[in-house]
Parts: sequence; structure tokens; C-alpha cells
Amino acid sequence: MTKKQKRKVATAITYDAEKDIAPRITAKGQGLVAEKIIELAQKHNIPIKNDPGLIEILSRLDINEQIPTDVYRAVAEILAFVYKLNQVSSDISS
Repeated sequence: MTKKQKRKVATAITYDAEKDIAPRITAKGQGLVAEKIIELAQKHNIPIKNDPGLIEILSRLDINEQIPTDVYRAVAEILAFVYKLNQVSSDISS
């Protein structure tokens, strides 16, 4: 692997306001595992956001671990991104 080729890293988060205090990690991986996470997200029309700084932080967390408070703002931006995509999809379907 050359310096320019970086190994893929992916994490998946979920948030259920009725059950969770904060978003939590549901999957994470590098290389082939990351590619599978991305593939499954695409297959199920789950929005994907590429944010290398955030992925570096989230990949250090354990599965089912809640997002630390110091990362809330970045995660909130992702959730807003997802909600906006969902709204656009909803508007198109109507």
C-alpha cells in the first residue's frame, strides 16, 4: 500500500431518542470490514457522511458505547445531514 492509499475506516451510529441518552456506535471496522459496513449502508439506503476527523474519534470507541459529550456537535451535524436527506427523499416521494 502506498502512502496515498489509505485503509478504509468506517463506523456506524444509531440514535433512538426514546431509548438512548446519546448516539452510540453500532459497528466499526477497517479495510474489508469497513467496506462491508459501507456496502450494507448503501444497500439499505442509509446515508453515508465522509468525515475523516470524526471517524478517527469514533473508531476509538467500543461497539455500543455512547458518543462522548465532546463529540456531540460533530455528531449533531451528521444527524442534521441525515434528517435533511430524509426530508428531501420524503418530499420527492410525495
